[in-house]
Amino acid sequence: MKSDTTFNFSVPFKRHRTWRTVVGLALGLLLVMGNASAGSILFIGNSFTFGWGSAVRFYRADTVTDLNNQGIGGVPALFKSFTTQAGLDYEVFLETQPASGFDWHIENKLGAIGQRPWDIVILQSQSVLDPKKPGDATVLISTTRQLAEFLRERNPAVELRLTATWARADQIYTPKGAWYGKTLEDMTRDLRAGYDQASAGTSGIKSVVPIGEAWLRAIQTGVADANPYDGIDAGKINLWSYDSHHASVYGYYLQSLVLFGSITGRDPRSLGTNECSGFELGLSPAQVDALQQVAFDQLAASDGVKASPLKLSKPVRSTQCKRSR
Repeated sequence: MKSDTTFNFSVPFKRHRTWRTVVGLALGLLLVMGNASAGSILFIGNSFTFGWGSAVRFYRADTVTDLNNQGIGGVPALFKSFTTQAGLDYEVFLETQPASGFDWHIENKLGAIGQRPWDIVILQSQSVLDPKKPGDATVLISTTRQLAEFLRERNPAVELRLTATWARADQIYTPKGAWYGKTLEDMTRDLRAGYDQASAGTSGIKSVVPIGEAWLRAIQTGVADANPYDGIDAGKINLWSYDSHHASVYGYYLQSLVLFGSITGRDPRSLGTNECSGFELGLSPAQVDALQQVAFDQLAASDGVKASPLKLSKPVRSTQCKRSR
């Protein structure tokens, strides 16, 4: 059954923006001072990290380093764009493989992963925890521990974060799905529980990033549609891609906003509704505004991120992102 709640993207967004002169001066100051060095960050994951099924997959691949040399930009490139706009200079790397869990990376990619010590590593595993036993976190728990131990051998102070992914519509609404007959809330809760177990079983995990919970929040607040199999409600977005498994541009954009806020501790709304990557990927200012609000609300609830939205007094037209490495 469809929710009666609808976020009307045709209504002009209310967050006001400052005059062009102030924005220009601020950007110029950043160029003079340079972005603050924030260290190296490696994203280890699968198609949920590299943006399968969307324009995010190869987005701004020249701004990040793909350790597998596949020309991927993905969620790491969106994170790089957000942090650059925020005045933070991360060296961003990724090591991704479709349909893989941590066991695959351990068996095949330790040479690439261990080529240098990392300051931060973001870890994303199987979308059903274990494809052989959906919902079972046993393998996730053991491989999280193995991968964390390996990374700490290179840098004992490495900051490790796990990402709890979203509920898959194909797993809930189709008869072959492991969560068929259950709800989005059920699958979101099960995935989060699995990652929480993995975090508890490995000392020193900084946090579990609440991607799936933000996704669910977008649906519950009327920003996104709950079931792509019965059509998309007017005024709502579809967070899933055409396979109802992976994310759409909207879904990956939300994922990247949550990662940005969780890792940096900053309010995603501080990027502003004229955020340039949203513009480049075809999102309207109202959609950017809505997804930033969802990301902030989730992070305020789960991570204690403090409110610090960008407050502008006059509209500033969205433009392409500046090129930077």
